[in-house]
Parts: sequence; C-alpha cells; structure tokens
Amino acid sequence: MKRLIEFPLEDGGTILVEVEMPEGTGMVPAARGEVVQRAQQTFEAALEKVRPAAQAIIKKLRALHDPPDEIEVEFGLKMSAEAGAVIAATGVEANYKVTLTWKREAKP
Repeated sequence: MKRLIEFPLEDGGTILVEVEMPEGTGMVPAARGEVVQRAQQTFEAALEKVRPAAQAIIKKLRALHDPPDEIEVEFGLKMSAEAGAVIAATGVEANYKVTLTWKREAKP
C-alpha cells in the first residue's frame, strides 16, 4: 500500500514523498482518500544519513591505482516518516549502482 509522507524543508516549505508501506504493519487507513503522515525530520536531514556511504564509495573509487575520469553512483533510497532516508536493501544486499568511466586519448 502506498502512503504520502510530508517532509518539511529547511527553507520552510514542504515536499510530499510517496512511500510503499509493508503489508501487515497494523496500520489501516481510517477513511477513504489520501492520508498524509508528517515526517519527524526535514528532508535534508533525512538525506544526510546517506552521505557517509556515498562519501566512502567515492573515496575508495578515487583511490584506485588507475582512477576513473568519471564516477557515477546511483542509490536506491527508502523513505519513512520515522527513519528518514536509508539505502534500500534486500536482506544484506545494498541497492546501488556504480558506473566508472575512463576516457583514453587515442594514440597517433
């Protein structure tokens, strides 16, 4: 079941995020229509939880013996009103994609 969570923004605005609620959580909508739950932290604060993982990946990839010219890291994020943003995972597998690009000059 999908629900809307309202995250406050640091500048005073808000953003609505649609999240998937697991079945059997004991939460049942009391009425028809969209029920919006308010998050316990700002959207920016929720995303701060992902920063250490992103920085660690980038740091390790830049430290390769032959570092790439471009690094692209794509995270799957799960948002919740209580936990904010966490890297999506299934079991012990992290949900992210890393793309490394080397641009080599052609030899004359």
